[in-house]
Amino acid sequence: MNDKKLVHIVDDEEAIRRSMGFMLKTSGFQVETWDSGRAFLKEVRHAERGCILLDIRMPDLDGLEVQRLLAERGVAMPIVIMTGHGDISTAIRAMKAGAVDFLEKPFEKATVIAAIEESFGRLALANSATSRAADAETRLGVLTAREREVLDGLAKGLPNKTIAYDLGISARTVEVHRANVMTKLEVRSLSDALRIAFAAGLGR
Repeated sequence: MNDKKLVHIVDDEEAIRRSMGFMLKTSGFQVETWDSGRAFLKEVRHAERGCILLDIRMPDLDGLEVQRLLAERGVAMPIVIMTGHGDISTAIRAMKAGAVDFLEKPFEKATVIAAIEESFGRLALANSATSRAADAETRLGVLTAREREVLDGLAKGLPNKTIAYDLGISARTVEVHRANVMTKLEVRSLSDALRIAFAAGLGR
């Protein structure tokens, strides 16, 4: 398995793809290059996860449009925008839409590496959050539907009486379900149970 961090370079200028690709490869990154936003979008579902270096000014589809379409398709790879002089306002729009950073041409190696490392830091955080959510959901799988509803109410900060009223059951029954939740989740305190609930998205 290749443990090198992968960078997707999306730029219509071959000179940029080659120079940026060479710089990143010699800095220890794995690189894939794409000569247009459309080419990248076509294959992105099968592309390995990594960081995207995305040029703002491209014919056909510009960087902002590619960024928007990636978001629509649920592609959560971090994006660093590459911009020429005079495109700063566009780059700021891209950052407001979620881009990690923007790089002005000509590129300084240290600036490029720093932006890419920031991107991989975000990717690691996203992966760990996804992993925590999946683990929490697995743990909650032992609960009955009613026990899960009670836990959801607790995660919303509701008292037992309110949960009982909302679910059309007695407060005593809520207490029984609450005790069952603690036992099944193998936790000793309500705060431990709530941490699992929050990781799974309950209580919203």
